[in-house]
Amino acid sequence: MSMKINHELPLPEVLKSQYPLSQELKEVKKQRDEEIRRIFTGESDKFIVLVGPCSADNEDTVCEYVRKLKTVADKVSDKLMIIPRVYTNKPRTTGDGYKGMLHQPDPDKAPDLLAGIIAIRKMHMRVMQETGLSSADEMLYPENRSYLDDILSYEAVGARSVENQQHRLTASGMDIPVGMKNPTSGDLSVMLNSVTAAQHPHHFIYRGNDVETSGNDLAHTILRGGVNQYGQTIPNYHYEDLIHLSALYAKKDLKNPAIIIDANHSNSNKQYKEQIRIVSEVLHSRNYNPELKKLVKGVMIESYLLEGRQDISDHMTPGCSITDPCLGWEDTERLIYDIAEKC
Repeated sequence: MSMKINHELPLPEVLKSQYPLSQELKEVKKQRDEEIRRIFTGESDKFIVLVGPCSADNEDTVCEYVRKLKTVADKVSDKLMIIPRVYTNKPRTTGDGYKGMLHQPDPDKAPDLLAGIIAIRKMHMRVMQETGLSSADEMLYPENRSYLDDILSYEAVGARSVENQQHRLTASGMDIPVGMKNPTSGDLSVMLNSVTAAQHPHHFIYRGNDVETSGNDLAHTILRGGVNQYGQTIPNYHYEDLIHLSALYAKKDLKNPAIIIDANHSNSNKQYKEQIRIVSEVLHSRNYNPELKKLVKGVMIESYLLEGRQDISDHMTPGCSITDPCLGWEDTERLIYDIAEKC
């Protein structure tokens, strides 16, 4: 066979016992989860800002970034819920390229998933220890989330995964918000079908077990733009797009309708500076229409210490993305204060 086993990976319970979450951090996460839930249920009118690197590639620079974020978060805590974007798995369209810290805890070295699952757990814990902010990550591999399910406060299902049955069923067993992105085609019905599936109970096989879920009432939509049959990007953050999705939501019997706008990817055509303008337009649409103000719960922004991106090499600059280009810190700080003022 063409598949070779490198390591037998530890069970999630074993890894959690080796790298346990302290009682203090469990309480931090519990309080954060409760506050985030109140936003999605409409009990709180705070606006969510999911912000951070396209891919978390280095523990020290990620923690430096989130420490800066914490300083800003404290100043806008009456208006905003800041959730650090600490993405440790990176989907690749063709399968090539850096796949995130889970695969390569050191981008310069060969893949090592045993070291990777330890590295990402330790990094997420360190972020919470140093800042009191619990993070968001992408559920790229449904079975792997069990290594982090006691740490994360938000998860996203990406455009390439949103039609996958295992992602939908696993999301139905989560007790935190899970955002379903529209697929790369831009088809909103696929995204809404995923939300519907995640909000319902299911019976399926998970990590070799027969499991039953109760449904996730915080499953919701993320608009990230799409690509048409000619490879042209089609954004879907405009007022008309939000009104259209609002009408589609109204036809469905879904709990806690919510939209998050991903300001990068196909909405910006990866022109990272456009995120500033896109967020401004989204805030204007919310303020213009009271229904959208209730429905659009937040934005997702790709940002790091330094703007742009770089290739993996032996002379990389710490804090600059090695995947998609990101806003730099100065622009990010100004943008967060602007969101707090206008939301």
